[in-house]
Amino acid sequence: MSGGEREGARRRWSLGPPGGAAWSFPWSSGEPGRTAEDLVAELLPAALEARRRRDETEFRRCVKVLAQGQGLRQIVDRALLDALNRHVTLAWHGGWQPADVVRLVGRRLEARHVRLVTDAVAAEMRAYAAATVDDRWLDQLDAIGATVWWGRDEEYLREDGDRTAMVACALRVIHLLATLPSLERLCPAPGTARRTPGARGGAVDERMLARVRALLAKAESTEFEAEAETFTAAAQALMARHSIDAALLASKAAGPGGADRPGGRRLGVDAPYEGPKAMLLDVIASANHCRSVWSRHFGFATVLGFPADLAAVEVLFTSLLVQATTALRLAGSRRDGSGRSRTRSFRQSFLAAYAQRIGERLREATGEAVREAAADAGRDLLPVLAAREQAVEAKVEEIFPTLTRVGAGAVSNREGWISGRAAADRAVLDVRGKIARPGGPGRRTGKA
Repeated sequence: MSGGEREGARRRWSLGPPGGAAWSFPWSSGEPGRTAEDLVAELLPAALEARRRRDETEFRRCVKVLAQGQGLRQIVDRALLDALNRHVTLAWHGGWQPADVVRLVGRRLEARHVRLVTDAVAAEMRAYAAATVDDRWLDQLDAIGATVWWGRDEEYLREDGDRTAMVACALRVIHLLATLPSLERLCPAPGTARRTPGARGGAVDERMLARVRALLAKAESTEFEAEAETFTAAAQALMARHSIDAALLASKAAGPGGADRPGGRRLGVDAPYEGPKAMLLDVIASANHCRSVWSRHFGFATVLGFPADLAAVEVLFTSLLVQATTALRLAGSRRDGSGRSRTRSFRQSFLAAYAQRIGERLREATGEAVREAAADAGRDLLPVLAAREQAVEAKVEEIFPTLTRVGAGAVSNREGWISGRAAADRAVLDVRGKIARPGGPGRRTGKA
């Protein structure tokens, strides 16, 4: 705002506000020397406080003044942009990552809020040199589509012709960001990372992951159950053998514990049926030498393990969720003898049984993979794998010192349970004839 505009705003407020419903608020009485900036500086915190108290009437009154106030547009836009930028930065310092923030906003608010916070993330990230941003951070920015598409920052507020709705949307996002608690830090915050050429991905073989994703894509697209099971098992075999090879390589480089260290990543566990989905993630994590800790309130689980194993868990969990969703849709609805719907209990029980049985079979496959790899290597692999298991457990204790174990919940639908176990039993995990050098890897369920 220029000096003349600021002086004009000061004169308007010192003379008292215009009439009309938009100005019938406590701040409407003109005070000598009061500026538009003063008004906005009071209204923004007042709106956020009303939101905190869940006082929608007062919140809407604040929004109305901010959105419709004469001479306030540029001042309000800049204040909202500054607040969004500041709270995104604070989220990074609190251990949150881009995918975490966008996921939670989508869980608590609506699609318009997700679009806004995604743009706010993209805007804030301009402050950092690429060399000081962790690769995992950059991957998440790409995954959520956080790119600067606008010319001036005010453009990304996306009014869509309704300024009042835009102001309310921004304030709701700011309020949610302001209430975020601190999370466990899983990678360096932007501006603090130190990347070196050739270090990307750690022990993760991107070519192997590409092969795994291709197999899982075939499993998701085929209409034939047996074929889907074979593709999924082949993907698991590839990941398992790669994990063992990575462990051996690390062991040779730096002794039994290996040269690399366990890390973590957060994976979304969304409604409905969060419990069975978290259970499925847990058994997949265990099968790939990782540990999963579910934070139900935030809609994610933190998976801890070595880099190659974490990548394996993520791609397999993502694919199995797609396949499980398809199976549930094809199973249709269920009703009892009185015509009452039992679809929810059927699906809950189906997913719980499926996860349990898949876990049993994956553990069996783990032993087979270790035995085959030991025969190929001509040595006992148990000390190497045990050292890595201990390192992962130590990481869990470090990050979650007060971890509480929880059960998966009661199963109330016998038909769903039987159907889920049957679906898991039909899975063909031994695919030694399908790929070269196959394997299959070797539970702790926690709630943060």
